[in-house]
Amino acid sequence: MNDIAYRYPRQAEARVIEGMSDTPVVLVAGPRQAGKTTLVLHIARQGMRYLTLDDEVTLLAAQEDPAGLIRSLDRAVVDEIQRAPELLPAIKKSVDEDRRPGRFLLTGSANLMVLPMVTESLAGRMETVTLLPLSQSEIYRETANWLDSVFAGRIPDITVPCVGNDLVEVVVKGGYPEVLARTTPRRRTAWCRQYIDALIQRDVRDIADIEKQDRLPRFLRALAQMAGQLCNYTKLGGQVGLDSKTASKYMSVLEHMFLIRRIEPWAGNRLTRIIKTPKMQFIDSGLLTTLAGFSVITTPGDRIRFGHFLESFVFGELLKHAGTADDDYQIGYYRDHDRLEVDYVVENAAGCVAGVEVKAAATVKENDLKGIRRLAKAAGERWICGIILYDGDMTLPLGRNIWAAPLSSLWGRKS
Repeated sequence: MNDIAYRYPRQAEARVIEGMSDTPVVLVAGPRQAGKTTLVLHIARQGMRYLTLDDEVTLLAAQEDPAGLIRSLDRAVVDEIQRAPELLPAIKKSVDEDRRPGRFLLTGSANLMVLPMVTESLAGRMETVTLLPLSQSEIYRETANWLDSVFAGRIPDITVPCVGNDLVEVVVKGGYPEVLARTTPRRRTAWCRQYIDALIQRDVRDIADIEKQDRLPRFLRALAQMAGQLCNYTKLGGQVGLDSKTASKYMSVLEHMFLIRRIEPWAGNRLTRIIKTPKMQFIDSGLLTTLAGFSVITTPGDRIRFGHFLESFVFGELLKHAGTADDDYQIGYYRDHDRLEVDYVVENAAGCVAGVEVKAAATVKENDLKGIRRLAKAAGERWICGIILYDGDMTLPLGRNIWAAPLSSLWGRKS
């Protein structure tokens, strides 16, 4: 077993074990090389047969005789299930005949829930746990969930201060375990480039039949320049010679592969002056900076670019916290026609709202509060707090229920 990913405790492990205790099928879904195989093998050390569909002989058996393959299994791990969705109806039949919990532990590098075959075959029989690249909390072995803490009225105390060039390095590295194991920027960049090439050449074909696949690398690079911006498929497609419909399809494929995520505008109010177009963000800031050709800050222009990459980094961290939180959180953004905006709006299951603004600067100015204050007014009684994450090391009050907090509080300790 490759132990690189399991040098770090995965906060999703408890969710997987919990699911296996009462559900016949558990799917661990997330991008390739995020640590899915290492996690499931760690959980299923004994008593479960292991099959990987990256093995061509096993893949052929799954495609040619899916019922026969599943019939031969009692309890099993099936790795990269998206390569042979033909197995899913056979798994359904097997678990309908034997409803013992924890019979099948699957992994998938694509979002299977968008496939009709999955919703029809395994509805009510399968629980899905998302495993993204490592969060900074996992890297630093901290257990505080930032979102749960903030909605409980506490900002985690920082334990590993990270400012300036150290923060830039954290953002450029991202969270893929293999990247963290490499000791030089050149080797980390080489891994990211090869990873992206492998996804395009192999995995895209497993989940979609798309036209002009040779333009996908250019499309990804164009996306990297537009991270955090409103989705404009016509503009995106025009940069690489694609129509807006094809560009939208490319976006969907990359989203299903857990590389990017569309962020919907916050719609928890009745105001009519809200921008309704989704934004796009990369889930891993390391892949984003590789695609954008960014590594260090040497000019004022680099500082501006870093601000965009930092927003993506924070989005990835919030997404990971949301995936392991006690409450259910939705992450959106706020922007109105007066161009006042808040980078991220987090809403819990009860409809309570917090705003998160991201600043690459070491100081916070009065002008930085305008969007947060507008959002607070729009949220009304549901408003919890506004937090401006900045490149500093102190948590400071900026008004009623508004705080400046260090970016490194994202991987802080319960206060």
